[in-house]
Amino acid sequence: MIDPGGKLVGSIIDPADHQARQLAGKGASVAFVARTAANVERVAAETGAHGIVADIGKKEDIYPIAMQITANLGGVDVLINNASSLGPMPLALLADTECEELEAAVVVNLLGIFRLTKALFGALAASAREGRGALVINISSDAAVNAYPGWGAYGASKAALAHLTAIWDEESKSDGIRFLAPDPGDMDTPLHALALPDADPSTLKDPELAAAEIIEKMLDALPGHDVLTAGAHA
Repeated sequence: MIDPGGKLVGSIIDPADHQARQLAGKGASVAFVARTAANVERVAAETGAHGIVADIGKKEDIYPIAMQITANLGGVDVLINNASSLGPMPLALLADTECEELEAAVVVNLLGIFRLTKALFGALAASAREGRGALVINISSDAAVNAYPGWGAYGASKAALAHLTAIWDEESKSDGIRFLAPDPGDMDTPLHALALPDADPSTLKDPELAAAEIIEKMLDALPGHDVLTAGAHA
């Protein structure tokens, strides 16, 4: 049984657009964030979710995002941070990476996620106090643990995100908020194609399947496995 009062915030970057569709289909109240107005309008029209045009990499966008989320959903139970930046394109060795390119990856993959989570922390804690559970899912990558040449900016920022998630999970036990950093694997997404244009799509995971797996992890982490009360962003 899916609780139609569930509150989810999400991004429409693959697989997050599939997450928004699947969760809205299960009766959750969903908000999602993306930078492109046309994409936001399309997914909002198709799903009935609340779309927000903004950029998590811009500090000035964070509090307007948080205010729209809480105003439109009435709270946040699950936050899913999907947004990612590859850093320099084409991918470059660290010695050939400009400082500004590393900084740009960190701003999106770590700092923006930190800012938005901090802005919504009170709403998440309130959800936990009300017994619905509270969960933050920060999408990680195997590049966070494996040293792939050319993936320095992305891998270093994702490694920092994974450790940030682990620390926040320890620190938030008293508030009743869980933090997870799952690795969805290599997916057939525009971002992957941008990084590795010669990759065989048949060897990559379907984003819809990856979204379903993330949702299953989310349900496992909530107080009642058969109840969805969610609020997510990426």
